[in-house]
Amino acid sequence: MFVKIMEAISTYAIPFMFVGIVTFGMAKKVKVYESFTEGAKEGFTTAVRIIPFLVAMLVAIGAFRASGAMDLLTKVLSPITTKIGMPGEILPMAFMRPLSGGGAQGIMTDLITNHGPESLIGRMAAVMMGSTETTFYVLAVYFGSVAVKKQRHALPVGLLADLAGLLTAVFVTRLFFGM
Repeated sequence: MFVKIMEAISTYAIPFMFVGIVTFGMAKKVKVYESFTEGAKEGFTTAVRIIPFLVAMLVAIGAFRASGAMDLLTKVLSPITTKIGMPGEILPMAFMRPLSGGGAQGIMTDLITNHGPESLIGRMAAVMMGSTETTFYVLAVYFGSVAVKKQRHALPVGLLADLAGLLTAVFVTRLFFGM
């Protein structure tokens, strides 16, 4: 029953949101199409401004992975994570997700290919992907593009939220899929 409800919600959520946003905009007498195209134009300008920050982040991620630091961290922390119910195979994704959405997507794809989409590892990786954020990417790219100099508590709070998302992904996956 729960699965059927979730399937119905996932099927209709995006079309419902799209129609709802357009209807709300029209009710408020907003020129929806013109607002959309203006936002798209601003988005393109922002994309051009963030390219240097994006390149720097991608180089840092490449260096992190190529140095072997990812493998070392996985080996050291694997005994600890198994105690909280998180398989060691998930660790590379847990490390990569705050750095890069694309890198995490690649790791998740590899995990699902190797372990299957119905496996605990595949499901946990998918839930983790939706429960965490690319914190370092957000700080480097978005804060950099608008020239925020003092990030204050953004990094610790972002990483704390990532940890909460990671632990919740482990808990929810085990709760709903009973593995």
